[in-house]
Amino acid sequence: MLEKAQRSPGARVEHAPLIVRRIDAIPVALPLKAPMKMAGVTITKAENLIVRVELADGQVGWGEAPSAPTMTGDTLGGLVAAVRDHLAPMLVDKDANADHRPMLQRALIGNTGAHSAIEMALLDAACRANKNRLIDIACAKPARTSVAPMWLLGNATVEEDIAEARVKLREGFNFFKLKIGVKPLGIEIAAAHAIREALPKATLCADANCGLTIAAAKRYAERTREAELAFIEQPLSAGDLTGLKALARATKTPIGMDESIHSLADIEAVRRAGAKGVSLKLIKLNGFREAYAAGKLCQKLDLKINVAAKIAESSIGTAAAVHLACAVPNVEWGVSLTNMYLAEDIVRRPIAIAEGKVSLPAGYGLGVDVHEAAVERFGLK
Repeated sequence: MLEKAQRSPGARVEHAPLIVRRIDAIPVALPLKAPMKMAGVTITKAENLIVRVELADGQVGWGEAPSAPTMTGDTLGGLVAAVRDHLAPMLVDKDANADHRPMLQRALIGNTGAHSAIEMALLDAACRANKNRLIDIACAKPARTSVAPMWLLGNATVEEDIAEARVKLREGFNFFKLKIGVKPLGIEIAAAHAIREALPKATLCADANCGLTIAAAKRYAERTREAELAFIEQPLSAGDLTGLKALARATKTPIGMDESIHSLADIEAVRRAGAKGVSLKLIKLNGFREAYAAGKLCQKLDLKINVAAKIAESSIGTAAAVHLACAVPNVEWGVSLTNMYLAEDIVRRPIAIAEGKVSLPAGYGLGVDVHEAAVERFGLK
């Protein structure tokens, strides 16, 4: 059941049934402002699934999941098929107030992006109908009402990174993530020091996206100590817990995990191996409810949290990430919001930074007004 904001999160609140009439799985390709190069892939456009849920009373809710073949295994075609052919038919004529996750996960194993997108759309529709915000289903009182987003730096040269970072500083960003595991290691080490010198007061971290060997990761960590990185994210392959343990023992720079995290059990495993924090993504954890539970587990295990959307989600998925970031106990390792990398969005008022912060959307549900004509314009046939 959904809860009103003034109720405790565990309180049961009765609502009139909200019957699902229709669910659409809509593939879109959203243009990026500039290509983003990461270890193993260069992204020039965002191929995402948009889910539209329509209730019997006409209320509409929206969800989103980006294709992520190297992170979750979800291709765009797979996301569409998972929702259209497997999940949506099970939900028509069901009550959107109910938690259908057990039924859906028995019917379709894995496919975490599809599960996340359809849960997001159901919650958006139900919260709008019940006059709740998405965050209200997790907590009676938000942990915070705004977050300071980070910016990714992944240009061809360090000079371009520094120039871009200075522009973003003027826009209010003060937390930057360096994409590594792409260029020769010596160049990336030198870049960390050059960016630190150019941005002496900014918070810096680095993300390898599984792109380093254990030897390279140790070398990078040791030789960037004076650059004072807050953490190094996912330096090794997702399943290499032995390497993580060795690296964590060898360096004082905290190690964070992203691609390794797909369940609460994964969070416990990387903590035992020496990780100091994790990145929580809705598409890896089956959606909002489970991601919030992961945040509570991180508090219990004394792990730092980075809340992140994948490159590049529209303001639909970004709004959900903001709700999550305002609900979890800590976001000491920053918040990665990715609609800002899009040349065009599909909501009327995109999520935006103001005075260094992104505020929790004020409206019901996700709190964004989707422009259906834009969804249609960027839709793939």
